[in-house]
Amino acid sequence: MKILLNGNMGYIGPVVARHLRTVLPQAHLTGFDSGFFAGCLIDPRFFPEAALDEQKFGDIRRPPADLYTSVDAVVQLAAISNDPMGSKFERVTGEINMAAVVRAAQEARAAGARHFVFASSCSVYGAAGSEARTEDSPVNPLTAYARSKIASEAALAPLAAPDFIVTCLRFATACGFSPRLRLDLVLNDFVASALATGRITILSDGTPWRPLIHVHDMARAIEWAATRGPDQGGAFLTVNAGSNLWNYQVRELAEAVRAELGQVEVSVNPHALPDKRSYRVDFGRFAALAPGHRPQETLPAAVRGLADGLRAAGFKDADFRQSNYIRLKVLSDLRAQNLLSEDLTWIH
Repeated sequence: MKILLNGNMGYIGPVVARHLRTVLPQAHLTGFDSGFFAGCLIDPRFFPEAALDEQKFGDIRRPPADLYTSVDAVVQLAAISNDPMGSKFERVTGEINMAAVVRAAQEARAAGARHFVFASSCSVYGAAGSEARTEDSPVNPLTAYARSKIASEAALAPLAAPDFIVTCLRFATACGFSPRLRLDLVLNDFVASALATGRITILSDGTPWRPLIHVHDMARAIEWAATRGPDQGGAFLTVNAGSNLWNYQVRELAEAVRAELGQVEVSVNPHALPDKRSYRVDFGRFAALAPGHRPQETLPAAVRGLADGLRAAGFKDADFRQSNYIRLKVLSDLRAQNLLSEDLTWIH
């Protein structure tokens, strides 16, 4: 089996590559990435792409003609991957998160691929209150990032067929340790702040709901989606990927970090404007379709894994929100150095 990971050199890709290498040792794994975040390694001695059979570089908007030749499954991770980046690079978000996704699926299908896995997001539910959203609930995307995910899902549906199985995994908010760690994710930020400063400052009143999923469990879901049959959800499937046990309010996440690390001051801002991005999610469909790939990680274990990984790297940076662990900071620095154009193309 030949699996292509588009956008493999980010936060999720290294964990997915290692997982697939473990569970599918005979698979041929190829990565394709622009390399924006290639240097954002928490331990530069360890190169996670060693788990792959080959690594290719290029722009997902302009892929090489032979990228999809002989590929059995495509995992589409490439994206402008959060709300702040989507806001700053809104046009590019549409190009990479939607137009390039559809082109990848079209070219993969034409080349004979049998599976296409799209990393979508539960952020499509936007302002949803406390009632758990199912896949049949109305969506309410509030950001360019969320809108790009909904648009991609809609455009992918007509491409699915019995011999081209398309799976849109609406992932909960990612968390957990990775070789290319991101600290612009809520739980990861809280752990880093607790270690570096002894404090967690919640900028909202702490009440917004967030479903979370550990990167290890994201990799397990991707494995299932890349190998499932049409009897497990049909030729086209949109499914919430996560666990009902992982719906938390933001303040609960901060308290979980304090419970594991101790000696941490937690503060909220009771006068903050309401954070409209609040949603609980029902993951029952995923549990029913993929019982052998349901999330296994726990919140305390996720906190400990992050803390252990950061400590092992000697992390003490109280100013980490201005570091290479923040994806928008990386892109902004590359732009400032005239290495990336306004549309996020490498300047050679």
